[in-house]
Amino acid sequence: MVTDRTAPVETATLAAEVEGLLEPAEADGVFRDTRECGGALLFAALLLISPPTPRPKTDNR
Repeated sequence: MVTDRTAPVETATLAAEVEGLLEPAEADGVFRDTRECGGALLFAALLLISPPTPRPKTDNR
């Protein structure tokens, strides 16, 4: 009688892969550091608050 000794190992490996796919450790997406977002927000606010660039004066004669 021939016994297949690889089936339980393959089944365990497959079960582990399926569990990993069903319950990922971290959700897919882009996560940013809070300090990075705060710095970008501060930079954008400074650009909005800064005075406009001076316009060249027109020569009215």
